[in-house]
Amino acid sequence: MVYKPEIAKELAQKLLQIKALKVNVKEPFTWASGLKSPIYCDNRITLSYPALRKQIRFWLCDLIHDHFPDVEQIAAVATGGIAHGMAVADQLDMPFLYVRPAAKGHGLGKQIEGRVSASPTVVIEDLVSTGGSSLSAVRALRESGAVVLGLAALFSYELPQAEESFTKDGCALITLSSFFALRIALQQARTLSEEELLTLDEWKKDPVAWAPVRA
Repeated sequence: MVYKPEIAKELAQKLLQIKALKVNVKEPFTWASGLKSPIYCDNRITLSYPALRKQIRFWLCDLIHDHFPDVEQIAAVATGGIAHGMAVADQLDMPFLYVRPAAKGHGLGKQIEGRVSASPTVVIEDLVSTGGSSLSAVRALRESGAVVLGLAALFSYELPQAEESFTKDGCALITLSSFFALRIALQQARTLSEEELLTLDEWKKDPVAWAPVRA
């Protein structure tokens, strides 16, 4: 679910302005999962904009206060969630740790960096697409003894696959912005034609089967 519609719209607009969100319906992007998508979101770009970075920190802290008041520990998904997670942990004066995609192949072989406790934990993520990497981090934390209350992310593509996976794993997912907010922002900015907007809708319905229409 989206935290607040007004925040979702504002963040989508800002992400478009700084080109953290890019849209190309004719020359789609390829995600790490192999999916083709007319949308690409790189929230690491927000780190280069101090005012936006600070605003995101405030929004995430408010989200956590409203939805996860019992939190005692902040975790983040590497690598995109680390900077925002650290900022939130500092603001809330709480312990911080982060989760790698897999255990290191050297040294102590850790997957989780930081001291894990059996405390109520909120996980910070920069982006949720299919949900695979995010939920992998949640499972690793749970297996290490942490009580995961939920995951807070900057942006979600709102794909059915992710929503189903989070529900199946019993993990609450709350985001600052989303595909729906992006579509509204694009429609109001009139940067895409109605046909291109409909193409985005078709992609969201079935991203696996979707293929771009070549000119």
